[in-house]
Amino acid sequence: MTAKVGQKAPEFQMPSTKNLDTLDQVVRLSDYQGKWLVLFFYPLDFTFVCPTEIKGFDKRLDEFQKSGAEILGVSTDSVYSHKAWIKLPVADGGLGSLRYPLASDMTKSVARDYGVLIEEQGVALRGLFVIDPEGILRYSVISDLNVGRSVDETLRVVQAFQTGGLCPIDWHPGEQTL
Repeated sequence: MTAKVGQKAPEFQMPSTKNLDTLDQVVRLSDYQGKWLVLFFYPLDFTFVCPTEIKGFDKRLDEFQKSGAEILGVSTDSVYSHKAWIKLPVADGGLGSLRYPLASDMTKSVARDYGVLIEEQGVALRGLFVIDPEGILRYSVISDLNVGRSVDETLRVVQAFQTGGLCPIDWHPGEQTL
């Protein structure tokens, strides 16, 4: 199954850092039923652009949650690599604490299902997907490896979809829909 906007999002089940001590909690699409999910793929742990995005989403997590949305980051690294990166101090190139889970797609099946896998490299492009509370994929943005995404735009898009209306360019909460 390949992810398509307007259709059911592909199911997934991946190990995660939901319990950073034991690494024994998997995440599934069904865990997010009834909530909006911002699912984003990043290429690799211990890189340069990725931590700016991961920490950027973490800084704004309260705003996403206030909007009824959760965040899930995914790469093809192991949960052990994720844990090491989270535990490593920021001054030493680590992420430091993180309030949402990172998932491990070591089989690369989820990245493949969502159309972001670079097969010959075994890593994911920067893919971002907004999935509604019923599991329908509402938004998809995929970009090359070297440019990070906008947390502001992602939050704006989630809030725009939640209006249920027609939102013009640069619409923001509190503004009229069409």
